[in-house]
Amino acid sequence: MPNDPYDVLGLTKAATADEIKKAYRKLVRESHPDLHPDDAGAEERFKAISAAYDLLKDPATRARFDAGEIDGSGAERPPRQYYRDYADAPGNAYQHREGFGPDTDPADIFAEILRNRARQGGGDDFGARGFQAAGPDARYTLDVAFLDAARGAETRITLPDGQSLAVKIPPGTSDGQTLRLRGKGAPGFGGGPSGDALITVRVRAHAVFRRDGDDILITLPITIDEAVLGAKVTAPTIDGPVGVTIPEGASSGKVMRLRGRGVARAGQKVKGDQMIELKIVTPPAPDAALREFLLEWQKTQSFDPRADLLKGAAK
Repeated sequence: MPNDPYDVLGLTKAATADEIKKAYRKLVRESHPDLHPDDAGAEERFKAISAAYDLLKDPATRARFDAGEIDGSGAERPPRQYYRDYADAPGNAYQHREGFGPDTDPADIFAEILRNRARQGGGDDFGARGFQAAGPDARYTLDVAFLDAARGAETRITLPDGQSLAVKIPPGTSDGQTLRLRGKGAPGFGGGPSGDALITVRVRAHAVFRRDGDDILITLPITIDEAVLGAKVTAPTIDGPVGVTIPEGASSGKVMRLRGRGVARAGQKVKGDQMIELKIVTPPAPDAALREFLLEWQKTQSFDPRADLLKGAAK
């Protein structure tokens, strides 16, 4: 029983024409025997993918298959017959052309070139047959340390073939951002340019720093006496420690701003800010003197920090 063309392309009968095309583009790159010479099953998968796409890309043959009039092979109409009839017709757009029209999708060009190449015996001289297209892009994922992404850095990635590729991480690179290295993808066809390397950056979390746009956020612990009396303390930033003045009477949750201590904005020299949220931390061990002082102080004080909160909740 021939394979169901929808199953071959990983789709259901509800797939749109655009979804069929996208699935075909992806699979043809993964299974073309010329691109995967060490994969013994690539040729058979490529044939099955091409046959499935030939049947489903044409609304008439797809409708006949959906109606049960033909099987997965096209029955009396082989799955490649439509393309061959079209390829032999006068004025075929795929014959004797220098490049492709301005409205042609490059992904379609690449896919059709690979299919046509396989049907003509696998020759590698695309230019001699009038085909020219850019090589496909290569996609990679790169894990980057938080500070390297914030400050900028240079690193290298190892490609599947064992070669290494230098990658410059611009200052202020964000999680999920894609870096493009021109001409570092797969070779072009028929003299066309090489594709690009597209590198998606995944920024690892940091134990101290968080990021909000161009701003850096930290939580800074302070002692009770620093909060009450004020103090000069040291706070970390992505560029190193700096001195910070805690105002008298500071409370937990108060946010202080260090201007220009964030990450660089894309294409600019201007940097974001660092936001410091204060957090009062009591000593880990009980302090008898502090306890005695607070008990005496409590007797003479009537300050209630929750008074406004309770009034607001009652309205």
